[in-house]
Amino acid sequence: MSEEIVIKVNNVSKDFILPHAQKNTLKSYFTSTFDFSTKKHKKNMHHALKNISFEIKKGEFFGIVGRNGSGKSTLLKILAGIYQPSNGSVDVKGRLVPFIELGVGFNPELTGRENVYLNGALLNFSKEEIDKMYDEIVKFAELEKFMDQKLKNYSSGMQVRLAFSMAIRAQADILLVDEVLAVGDADFQRKCYEYFRKIKGDGTTVVFVTHDMSAVRKYCDKVLLIEDSNMAKIGNADTVAKAYLQLFTNTEEITNSIESKKRWGDKKITYKKVNAKPDYDKKIIRISFEIEAYTDVLDPNYGFKISNDMGQSILGTNTEIEEIKVGPLQKGDKLLFKWDVPNIFNEGKYYVEVAILYNSTKVSDWWEEADAFHIRNHKKTPYIVNPEVVFSKLHEKVI
Repeated sequence: MSEEIVIKVNNVSKDFILPHAQKNTLKSYFTSTFDFSTKKHKKNMHHALKNISFEIKKGEFFGIVGRNGSGKSTLLKILAGIYQPSNGSVDVKGRLVPFIELGVGFNPELTGRENVYLNGALLNFSKEEIDKMYDEIVKFAELEKFMDQKLKNYSSGMQVRLAFSMAIRAQADILLVDEVLAVGDADFQRKCYEYFRKIKGDGTTVVFVTHDMSAVRKYCDKVLLIEDSNMAKIGNADTVAKAYLQLFTNTEEITNSIESKKRWGDKKITYKKVNAKPDYDKKIIRISFEIEAYTDVLDPNYGFKISNDMGQSILGTNTEIEEIKVGPLQKGDKLLFKWDVPNIFNEGKYYVEVAILYNSTKVSDWWEEADAFHIRNHKKTPYIVNPEVVFSKLHEKVI
């Protein structure tokens, strides 16, 4: 990643005047046009963003997260030049392409094929250029059988696939992506993220608004959390994703008999016991845990993270990422589970953080430093992980 700054947001605020005045008489329709009293407008002012400042480097995958109505989409539209800030400034270096409202300019009465050529013209491509890229567009969108049907007969997911496949043909230095991919199926979303990963390797910058914390942790280098129109936190993906999830729960301190650690959640399901222990014979770390359900939960998601004593995150996953179906829980259920993790660790002390989520963003129990384990390793390296490696001679040197 380059150190070059391609987006600089300096103390940006955005205000909207909300029209609340009712016009009940003929006179009011004439007089209200000239009624700009400062007092009234202050009363009807909505502060969508307040004093936002940050920088984005070239090649960075930058996430913007926040609850609905927090101001994140407004910020993205300011970056795109759709809105102008009320205060502050935005400096952009390079060609910027927004993927904010995919399909703008599509005609529902035309076929998919006709819309490709229509949208291509709006993107300043010639007919000859579209001819050359047509097959690739259709293949990426996975719509080979539907291109001669009218767009109005497409599902929302099909329309997004076609629109996205068209939009990525535009050459850009910076991509702005709102949560337009949410209506696409999981396989297509994965394909889109793989595309983002590819162009990031080419030095393209991606600014990404989402509610999907798994995607944030997987792809983002840096994340901004907006809450109530303000910057709540900016930092690495794991830290900000955790702060975002805490917004949906009344944070509380839960003490346990081992140590007093920060622990929070709504306690619909809780960890009763967490134990992390190296098994040197099997060359694994076994993380075993017991949970208890205090209400019925349809889709629990169990996860863990391991960090070293410097606070660096080493690895982690959850049952959703691993596509493990753990099934619903009923009130009163008490279950034992385990994670077996390859022992790739250097000598030292490591901490295990565990979490239970449901409904994607609801936190039932998040327990920092739920347990710790020590690793003894005769082979030491200066790196974070220390897996077994094999060196061998492949063949004799050919003369």
